[in-house]
Amino acid sequence: MSVTNKRLQISQSKLQRIEDYNRRLTEQLNMNCIATSEASDSLIRYCNATRDPLLPSIWGKLDKDADPYAPSTTACCAIL
Repeated sequence: MSVTNKRLQISQSKLQRIEDYNRRLTEQLNMNCIATSEASDSLIRYCNATRDPLLPSIWGKLDKDADPYAPSTTACCAIL
């Protein structure tokens, strides 16, 4: 392989990496963005409105019917 072919391959490889990087940057630029304050306000509103059964100290104890993590009261199947 000649020196010019090797240089051409290196240049093409560099160009490919630059084009890939440019494509990723363009994708990031086209993403929908919101302000941090808006995102944090939305998260706070969600946390205040949504009951979490894993935080009984804040929300109080849940009924066993409403608690998705409570052990089931139905009998388990047994294979004899």
